[in-house]
Amino acid sequence: MHILITGGCGYIGSHVAVRLIEQGYQVTILDILFNSKHDVLDRIFNITKIRPEFIQADVRDRYVLQRIFDAEHYDAVIHLAGLKSISESCANPLMYYDNNVNGSLQVVNSMKRYGIKNIIIGSSATVYGTSSSVKLSEDMPITVGTSPYAQTKITTELLLRDVYNADKTMSVGVLRYFNPAGAHPSGLLGEDPVGVPDNLLPYITQVVSGKREYLTIYGNDYPTPDGTCIRDYIHVADLAEGHVAMLKYMFNHPGYHVYNLGSGKGVSVKQIVDVYNRILDKPIPYRYGQRRQGDIAEYIADITKAEKDLNWHVKYTIEDIVKDAHKWQCNISK
Repeated sequence: MHILITGGCGYIGSHVAVRLIEQGYQVTILDILFNSKHDVLDRIFNITKIRPEFIQADVRDRYVLQRIFDAEHYDAVIHLAGLKSISESCANPLMYYDNNVNGSLQVVNSMKRYGIKNIIIGSSATVYGTSSSVKLSEDMPITVGTSPYAQTKITTELLLRDVYNADKTMSVGVLRYFNPAGAHPSGLLGEDPVGVPDNLLPYITQVVSGKREYLTIYGNDYPTPDGTCIRDYIHVADLAEGHVAMLKYMFNHPGYHVYNLGSGKGVSVKQIVDVYNRILDKPIPYRYGQRRQGDIAEYIADITKAEKDLNWHVKYTIEDIVKDAHKWQCNISK
Protein backbone atom coordinates (compact mmCIF):
# COMPACT_ATOMS: atom_id res chain seq x y z
CA MET A 1 0.00 0.00 0.00
CA HIS A 2 1.15 3.50 -0.85
CA ILE A 3 0.77 6.12 1.90
CA LEU A 4 1.22 9.89 1.51
CA ILE A 5 2.40 11.65 4.68
CA THR A 6 2.01 15.42 4.68
CA GLY A 7 4.45 17.04 7.07
CA GLY A 8 6.47 13.83 6.92
CA CYS A 9 9.82 15.49 7.60
CA GLY A 10 8.54 16.84 10.90
CA TYR A 11 9.07 15.34 14.31
CA ILE A 12 6.01 13.09 14.37
CA GLY A 13 5.77 12.57 10.63
CA SER A 14 9.31 11.26 10.32
CA HIS A 15 8.78 8.68 13.07
CA VAL A 16 5.51 7.61 11.45
CA ALA A 17 7.35 7.25 8.13
CA VAL A 18 9.99 5.03 9.73
CA ARG A 19 7.43 2.74 11.30
CA LEU A 20 5.35 2.46 8.12
CA ILE A 21 8.44 1.59 6.06
CA GLU A 22 9.42 -1.03 8.63
CA GLN A 23 5.92 -2.50 8.25
CA GLY A 24 6.33 -2.79 4.47
CA TYR A 25 4.32 0.23 3.31
CA GLN A 26 5.45 2.42 0.42
CA VAL A 27 5.79 5.97 1.75
CA THR A 28 5.84 9.34 0.03
CA ILE A 29 6.54 12.45 2.09
CA LEU A 30 5.15 15.87 1.23
CA ASP A 31 6.66 18.71 3.26
CA ILE A 32 7.31 22.41 2.74
CA LEU A 33 10.30 22.29 5.14
CA PHE A 34 9.07 25.34 7.06
CA ASN A 35 9.96 23.94 10.48
CA SER A 36 11.74 20.76 9.42
CA LYS A 37 14.89 19.79 7.54
CA HIS A 38 15.75 17.89 4.38
CA ASP A 39 18.38 15.75 6.14
CA VAL A 40 15.56 13.95 7.93
CA LEU A 41 15.32 11.84 4.76
CA ASP A 42 18.91 10.70 5.32
CA ARG A 43 18.07 9.80 8.91
CA ILE A 44 15.04 7.78 7.80
CA PHE A 45 17.29 5.96 5.32
CA ASN A 46 19.92 5.27 7.98
CA ILE A 47 17.28 3.55 10.13
CA THR A 48 15.24 1.72 7.48
CA LYS A 49 17.70 1.46 4.54
CA ILE A 50 14.89 2.79 2.37
CA ARG A 51 14.61 6.41 1.25
CA PRO A 52 10.99 7.55 0.88
CA GLU A 53 10.00 9.60 -2.13
CA PHE A 54 10.02 13.29 -1.22
CA ILE A 55 7.96 16.16 -2.62
CA GLN A 56 8.69 19.67 -1.37
CA ALA A 57 5.36 21.48 -1.57
CA ASP A 58 2.75 23.43 0.36
CA VAL A 59 -0.50 21.59 1.13
CA ARG A 60 -2.38 24.87 0.72
CA ASP A 61 -1.56 24.90 -3.01
CA ARG A 62 -4.37 22.99 -4.67
CA TYR A 63 -2.66 23.07 -8.07
CA VAL A 64 0.38 21.33 -6.64
CA LEU A 65 -1.85 18.76 -4.95
CA GLN A 66 -3.59 18.18 -8.26
CA ARG A 67 -0.26 17.39 -9.94
CA ILE A 68 0.71 15.07 -7.08
CA PHE A 69 -2.55 13.10 -7.19
CA ASP A 70 -2.49 13.07 -10.99
CA ALA A 71 0.92 11.41 -10.94
CA GLU A 72 0.31 8.70 -8.34
CA HIS A 73 -2.48 6.85 -6.56
CA TYR A 74 -2.36 6.71 -2.76
CA ASP A 75 -4.26 4.25 -0.62
CA ALA A 76 -4.35 6.66 2.30
CA VAL A 77 -3.19 10.10 3.42
CA ILE A 78 -1.75 10.74 6.86
CA HIS A 79 -2.16 14.48 7.22
CA LEU A 80 0.31 15.91 9.73
CA ALA A 81 1.31 19.17 8.04
CA GLY A 82 0.57 22.24 10.14
CA LEU A 83 1.75 24.61 12.85
CA LYS A 84 1.67 23.65 16.53
CA SER A 85 2.80 26.43 18.88
CA ILE A 86 0.11 27.60 21.30
CA SER A 87 1.89 30.88 22.08
CA GLU A 88 2.60 31.62 18.42
CA SER A 89 -1.02 30.94 17.52
CA CYS A 90 -2.14 33.53 20.09
CA ALA A 91 0.17 36.09 18.49
CA ASN A 92 -0.69 35.20 14.89
CA PRO A 93 -4.06 33.42 14.64
CA LEU A 94 -4.54 34.14 10.93
CA MET A 95 -1.38 32.22 10.07
CA TYR A 96 -2.63 29.26 12.09
CA TYR A 97 -6.06 29.17 10.51
CA ASP A 98 -4.50 29.44 7.05
CA ASN A 99 -2.01 26.63 7.63
CA ASN A 100 -4.01 24.24 9.79
CA VAL A 101 -7.58 24.68 8.56
CA ASN A 102 -7.09 25.81 4.97
CA GLY A 103 -4.30 23.27 4.51
CA SER A 104 -6.59 20.47 5.70
CA LEU A 105 -9.40 21.71 3.47
CA GLN A 106 -7.18 21.62 0.39
CA VAL A 107 -5.93 18.11 1.18
CA VAL A 108 -9.43 16.71 1.69
CA ASN A 109 -10.75 18.49 -1.41
CA SER A 110 -8.00 16.92 -3.50
CA MET A 111 -8.60 13.50 -2.00
CA LYS A 112 -12.30 13.71 -2.83
CA ARG A 113 -11.51 14.78 -6.38
CA TYR A 114 -9.25 11.76 -6.92
CA GLY A 115 -11.31 9.17 -5.05
CA ILE A 116 -8.92 8.65 -2.13
CA LYS A 117 -11.09 7.44 0.72
CA ASN A 118 -8.78 7.01 3.74
CA ILE A 119 -7.33 9.79 5.85
CA ILE A 120 -5.70 9.98 9.27
CA ILE A 121 -5.24 13.42 10.82
CA GLY A 122 -3.10 14.46 13.74
CA SER A 123 -5.26 16.33 16.24
CA SER A 124 -4.56 17.41 19.79
CA ALA A 125 -5.67 17.01 23.40
CA THR A 126 -6.20 20.77 23.40
CA VAL A 127 -9.57 20.16 21.69
CA TYR A 128 -10.94 19.23 25.14
CA GLY A 129 -10.50 22.84 26.28
CA THR A 130 -10.90 23.53 29.98
CA SER A 131 -12.71 20.32 30.81
CA SER A 132 -13.53 19.89 34.49
CA SER A 133 -12.27 16.32 34.24
CA VAL A 134 -8.52 15.62 34.41
CA LYS A 135 -8.89 12.25 32.67
CA LEU A 136 -10.03 12.99 29.12
CA SER A 137 -11.99 10.53 26.99
CA GLU A 138 -13.10 10.67 23.38
CA ASP A 139 -16.80 10.96 24.20
CA MET A 140 -16.32 14.34 25.88
CA PRO A 141 -17.66 17.35 23.94
CA ILE A 142 -15.35 19.65 22.02
CA THR A 143 -16.56 23.22 21.82
CA VAL A 144 -14.26 26.25 22.16
CA GLY A 145 -10.48 25.94 22.28
CA THR A 146 -8.29 27.74 24.80
CA SER A 147 -6.04 29.05 22.00
CA PRO A 148 -6.25 29.66 18.25
CA TYR A 149 -4.11 26.53 17.77
CA ALA A 150 -6.66 24.46 19.70
CA GLN A 151 -9.51 26.03 17.76
CA THR A 152 -7.89 25.11 14.43
CA LYS A 153 -7.75 21.51 15.58
CA ILE A 154 -11.42 21.58 16.63
CA THR A 155 -12.41 23.16 13.31
CA THR A 156 -10.45 20.57 11.34
CA GLU A 157 -12.05 17.72 13.27
CA LEU A 158 -15.52 19.12 12.59
CA LEU A 159 -14.63 19.56 8.92
CA LEU A 160 -13.63 15.88 8.64
CA ARG A 161 -16.72 14.77 10.54
CA ASP A 162 -18.98 16.70 8.16
CA VAL A 163 -17.14 15.30 5.12
CA TYR A 164 -17.67 11.78 6.45
CA ASN A 165 -21.36 12.41 7.23
CA ALA A 166 -21.87 13.57 3.66
CA ASP A 167 -19.98 10.59 2.20
CA LYS A 168 -20.02 7.41 4.29
CA THR A 169 -17.62 5.74 1.84
CA MET A 170 -14.87 7.83 3.44
CA SER A 171 -12.84 6.43 6.32
CA VAL A 172 -11.46 8.98 8.78
CA GLY A 173 -9.09 8.44 11.69
CA VAL A 174 -8.67 11.33 14.14
CA LEU A 175 -5.75 10.87 16.54
CA ARG A 176 -5.70 13.25 19.47
CA TYR A 177 -2.09 13.56 20.61
CA PHE A 178 -1.28 14.39 24.18
CA ASN A 179 2.41 15.35 24.63
CA PRO A 180 4.74 13.56 22.20
CA ALA A 181 8.29 13.44 23.52
CA GLY A 182 11.56 11.53 23.27
CA ALA A 183 13.32 10.32 20.13
CA HIS A 184 13.86 7.18 18.09
CA PRO A 185 15.59 4.64 20.36
CA SER A 186 18.48 4.43 17.88
CA GLY A 187 19.36 8.04 18.60
CA LEU A 188 19.31 8.74 14.84
CA LEU A 189 16.01 10.63 14.67
CA GLY A 190 14.34 13.11 16.97
CA GLU A 191 12.91 16.57 17.46
CA ASP A 192 15.15 19.21 15.89
CA PRO A 193 13.09 22.41 15.72
CA VAL A 194 14.12 25.42 13.71
CA GLY A 195 14.70 28.29 16.17
CA VAL A 196 13.76 28.24 19.84
CA PRO A 197 12.03 24.97 20.86
CA ASP A 198 8.38 25.32 21.85
CA ASN A 199 8.18 21.90 23.53
CA LEU A 200 9.64 21.02 26.92
CA LEU A 201 11.91 18.06 26.16
CA PRO A 202 13.95 19.55 23.30
CA TYR A 203 14.38 22.73 25.33
CA ILE A 204 15.69 20.80 28.32
CA THR A 205 18.09 18.78 26.16
CA GLN A 206 19.46 22.00 24.69
CA VAL A 207 20.05 23.31 28.22
CA VAL A 208 21.79 20.05 29.12
CA SER A 209 24.02 20.30 26.04
CA GLY A 210 24.97 23.89 26.91
CA LYS A 211 23.23 25.39 23.91
CA ARG A 212 20.91 27.32 26.23
CA GLU A 213 21.68 28.76 29.64
CA TYR A 214 18.61 27.65 31.58
CA LEU A 215 15.07 26.33 31.32
CA THR A 216 12.11 28.60 31.94
CA ILE A 217 9.21 26.81 33.63
CA TYR A 218 6.09 28.77 32.78
CA GLY A 219 4.09 29.00 35.98
CA ASN A 220 4.58 27.49 39.44
CA ASP A 221 1.21 28.50 40.87
CA TYR A 222 -1.07 25.96 39.18
CA PRO A 223 -3.38 23.85 41.40
CA THR A 224 -1.07 20.82 41.15
CA PRO A 225 1.14 19.17 43.82
CA ASP A 226 4.29 21.09 42.84
CA GLY A 227 2.61 24.09 41.19
CA THR A 228 3.74 23.24 37.65
CA CYS A 229 1.60 21.96 34.78
CA ILE A 230 0.89 18.26 34.57
CA ARG A 231 0.88 16.66 31.15
CA ASP A 232 0.57 13.21 29.64
CA TYR A 233 3.87 12.53 27.86
CA ILE A 234 3.92 9.80 25.22
CA HIS A 235 7.07 8.45 23.60
CA VAL A 236 7.13 9.39 19.93
CA ALA A 237 7.79 5.74 19.01
CA ASP A 238 4.57 4.71 20.78
CA LEU A 239 2.77 7.53 18.99
CA ALA A 240 4.08 6.35 15.62
CA GLU A 241 2.91 2.82 16.40
CA GLY A 242 -0.55 4.28 17.05
CA HIS A 243 -0.70 5.57 13.47
CA VAL A 244 0.14 2.13 12.08
CA ALA A 245 -2.53 0.56 14.29
CA MET A 246 -5.06 3.19 13.17
CA LEU A 247 -4.23 2.60 9.51
CA LYS A 248 -4.71 -1.15 9.79
CA TYR A 249 -7.95 -0.74 11.73
CA MET A 250 -9.57 1.74 9.37
CA PHE A 251 -8.93 -0.41 6.30
CA ASN A 252 -10.97 -3.15 7.97
CA HIS A 253 -13.48 -0.88 9.75
CA PRO A 254 -14.53 2.05 7.53
CA GLY A 255 -16.05 4.94 9.43
CA TYR A 256 -15.27 8.03 11.48
CA HIS A 257 -12.94 7.09 14.34
CA VAL A 258 -11.49 9.23 17.14
CA TYR A 259 -8.78 8.03 19.51
CA ASN A 260 -6.61 9.50 22.23
CA LEU A 261 -2.91 8.73 21.99
CA GLY A 262 -1.20 9.28 25.32
CA SER A 263 0.40 7.26 28.08
CA GLY A 264 -2.54 7.48 30.45
CA LYS A 265 -0.26 8.93 33.14
CA GLY A 266 0.40 12.50 34.25
CA VAL A 267 3.86 13.97 34.91
CA SER A 268 4.56 17.55 35.97
CA VAL A 269 7.14 19.83 34.35
CA LYS A 270 9.14 19.81 37.59
CA GLN A 271 9.04 16.02 37.71
CA ILE A 272 10.47 15.89 34.17
CA VAL A 273 13.34 18.08 35.35
CA ASP A 274 13.85 15.78 38.33
CA VAL A 275 14.01 12.73 36.03
CA TYR A 276 16.71 14.46 33.97
CA ASN A 277 18.61 15.33 37.14
CA ARG A 278 18.46 11.73 38.31
CA ILE A 279 19.43 10.13 35.00
CA LEU A 280 22.22 12.59 34.16
CA ASP A 281 23.31 12.99 37.79
CA LYS A 282 23.62 16.76 37.47
CA PRO A 283 21.20 19.62 38.17
CA ILE A 284 19.46 21.36 35.30
CA PRO A 285 19.39 25.15 35.78
CA TYR A 286 15.86 26.51 35.62
CA ARG A 287 13.82 29.57 36.49
CA TYR A 288 10.11 30.13 36.95
CA GLY A 289 8.32 32.49 34.60
CA GLN A 290 4.77 33.71 34.09
CA ARG A 291 2.08 31.36 32.87
CA ARG A 292 1.71 31.16 29.10
CA GLN A 293 -1.56 32.19 27.50
CA GLY A 294 -3.65 29.14 26.61
CA ASP A 295 -1.99 26.70 29.03
CA ILE A 296 -4.19 24.74 31.45
CA ALA A 297 -3.16 23.06 34.70
CA GLU A 298 -3.55 19.36 34.01
CA TYR A 299 -4.78 16.83 31.50
CA ILE A 300 -4.28 13.08 31.09
CA ALA A 301 -5.48 10.73 28.36
CA ASP A 302 -8.00 7.98 28.83
CA ILE A 303 -6.52 5.48 26.36
CA THR A 304 -8.95 2.63 27.02
CA LYS A 305 -10.63 2.96 23.62
CA ALA A 306 -7.36 2.85 21.64
CA GLU A 307 -6.12 -0.11 23.65
CA LYS A 308 -9.35 -2.03 23.03
CA ASP A 309 -10.11 -1.20 19.39
CA LEU A 310 -6.61 -0.78 17.96
CA ASN A 311 -4.84 -3.34 20.15
CA TRP A 312 -2.31 -0.57 20.80
CA HIS A 313 -0.36 -0.32 24.02
CA VAL A 314 2.30 2.04 25.34
CA LYS A 315 5.71 0.38 25.71
CA TYR A 316 7.99 3.22 26.82
CA THR A 317 8.29 4.93 30.22
CA ILE A 318 9.06 8.55 31.10
CA GLU A 319 12.63 7.43 31.84
CA ASP A 320 12.86 5.97 28.30
CA ILE A 321 11.60 9.29 26.93
CA VAL A 322 14.30 11.24 28.76
CA LYS A 323 17.11 8.79 27.89
CA ASP A 324 16.20 8.69 24.19
CA ALA A 325 15.79 12.48 23.98
CA HIS A 326 19.23 12.90 25.57
CA LYS A 327 20.83 10.33 23.25
CA TRP A 328 19.39 12.18 20.25
CA GLN A 329 20.61 15.56 21.48
CA CYS A 330 24.11 14.17 22.07
CA ASN A 331 24.18 12.87 18.50
CA ILE A 332 23.18 16.14 16.86
CA SER A 333 25.50 18.13 19.12
CA LYS A 334 28.60 16.25 17.92
